[in-house]
Amino acid sequence: MEYGEQQPEPDDDPAPAVADPATREIRVLADLCGTCIYRPGNLMNLAPGRVRQLAHEALAHNGHIVCHSTLPALAPPGTKGAICRGFANAHGNAIFALRIGAAFGRIVEVPPPAKTSD
Repeated sequence: MEYGEQQPEPDDDPAPAVADPATREIRVLADLCGTCIYRPGNLMNLAPGRVRQLAHEALAHNGHIVCHSTLPALAPPGTKGAICRGFANAHGNAIFALRIGAAFGRIVEVPPPAKTSD
């Protein structure tokens, strides 16, 4: 890595799908994960303003934030992507996927993935 080059953060990985194409269900975490970016403190050591930036970008594109604990680089094998519970709590009515899922009764709450041992 070159001097001054920013190290990529885990949330920069391509986001996994949060919808099941077969059932058309939208997955959202049932609870905040242990290191949710919406918990007090900076448990993920994100750059100042990063959570606000992520939320702004997601909402501006009718998108959502996928829980980082369901990202392929951080999740246990076989974990499916899910909308971040903190983001859903903070912006629920503005999240397009949740509005559509709720309209069709297709929201499924899933538990946060078990923490993997390092």
